[in-house]
Amino acid sequence: MKPPRIPPLIIDIVQSGLLACEGIIFDNLETCPVCGGKLSGYDTKKKQFAVMLEGNTRHPVHVFVKRFSCLECDTICFADEPFYPGTRIGSPLVDLCRTLGATMPFNRVAANLLHLGIVIDRGTVRNYMHRTFPEIPTTDLFGIRLPPSIISLSELAARTGEGSRIPGAEALAACGFPSAYRASPDRLLPPEKRNERNEEKDKEERKTQTP
Repeated sequence: MKPPRIPPLIIDIVQSGLLACEGIIFDNLETCPVCGGKLSGYDTKKKQFAVMLEGNTRHPVHVFVKRFSCLECDTICFADEPFYPGTRIGSPLVDLCRTLGATMPFNRVAANLLHLGIVIDRGTVRNYMHRTFPEIPTTDLFGIRLPPSIISLSELAARTGEGSRIPGAEALAACGFPSAYRASPDRLLPPEKRNERNEEKDKEERKTQTP
């Protein structure tokens, strides 16, 4: 297979956006995604966002995601984060796999990613191509199709400046709020549990209203 022809500018755009995510903290979640209940801080997890290739050395890019405990149903849940549910790499990389995979075979996608300095194997590309994710638009730059999340992260990194950490809320917006792609709390909670929760809330409200 011939080596991919990718303009240096495209490589800079992709790498600058992904590397700028190193160390970002995601710590916001309004309510429990299962029952809609109130939350209490639990702990913070280090999660691998990407694996970049610098020369012959692999450089993992990690982010930190806060976890919460629901005060009503005891569910442990992650803050809003730049990951699609059920995935182990950052959502911009999933977007990039799917964007490239729309026009080329899996092994060629993996080769293009490696040329961009991103380590993702063919099997992972195939896995994400067979999954169901929300549709995303693409932008054609010098003959290379890129998802908006990659471009937005690069622009955000340029605005933030070297040495400054990107705020988690801004990074999440640039990624398109991927963790929001999930069932609503009422759909996730079984009907009997929803009824129990509603009955308990009604009882509590009646108690507070009793003179």
